[in-house]
Amino acid sequence: MGTIFWKELADHLGSKRFFILSLIILVVAGASVYLGVQAFGENPEEVGEYAYLLLFTAAQSGLPSFLSFLAFFGPLLAVLLGFDAINSEFTKGTVSRILSQPIYRDAWINGKFLAGLATLGIVVLSIALLIFGLGLFALGFPPEGEEFGRLLLFVAVAVIYLSFWLALGILYSVLFRQTASSALAAVATWLFFTLFLYMIAGVIADQLAPIRANSTASDLLRNQNIRDFVLRFSPVALFEEATLPILVPTYRGLSLLALLTRTDVPTSPLSLGQSILVGWPQLVGLVALTSVCFAVAYLVFMRREIRTS
Repeated sequence: MGTIFWKELADHLGSKRFFILSLIILVVAGASVYLGVQAFGENPEEVGEYAYLLLFTAAQSGLPSFLSFLAFFGPLLAVLLGFDAINSEFTKGTVSRILSQPIYRDAWINGKFLAGLATLGIVVLSIALLIFGLGLFALGFPPEGEEFGRLLLFVAVAVIYLSFWLALGILYSVLFRQTASSALAAVATWLFFTLFLYMIAGVIADQLAPIRANSTASDLLRNQNIRDFVLRFSPVALFEEATLPILVPTYRGLSLLALLTRTDVPTSPLSLGQSILVGWPQLVGLVALTSVCFAVAYLVFMRREIRTS
């Protein structure tokens, strides 16, 4: 499996796709630092001791934060590495030649998945370190130890999130023999989870708990809870809920309406361990989704006929 891993990793790092990803890294990192520095300059008293975390969550002037950018566009980067991982080999007729060598089927598909995962890890870690480096240049003071620990944890959660989309791309690459079909299926799934499910969740919440002119705070809260429940079927929502406690130490997993309707909610920052506990269920959900997607792709590929006739 090691040979397959290093070969696929070299192909990813030397491809035009990775060059495009590198350009995206520069643009996103620069925009994130700009938004964070602007927010720090406008409200320095509200930033507190977590100025560097603001670089990942600040959004203003119509520009999304880095967290929102990664949640929305990150799946495309992962799918780009996996949608043709298997079926392109069948199209070229190289599968039978590769597997005629002393290479096991499971080592081949595992090596492809791990190579794509390593590439995504390099990309996310490069962005995070670049943002911290530019932030150090712009802010003029280094991050605290806990901030750096939260950075590493955020990178780990982001890689797990992107690994789901990589596994999904490989699954479609196994199920569909044409790369165009697998690409369309992956993009359709991405659009459903990032756009359409949010609209569906709003419609369901409005039907089950309609908001009227005389609605009370409990009605608004019930509407929001129903919407959040539906959105938890989306890996995008799970990723956002898992990373918010890490990047926003005062976040306690409560919805906005819950915060508005309660007066006894503390605002002091949580420790890193407590923040992990807040987002732990969502993180487990992401790991489970990734495992299921790759397990299905693995089983289908292991049973697939590879001989050419």
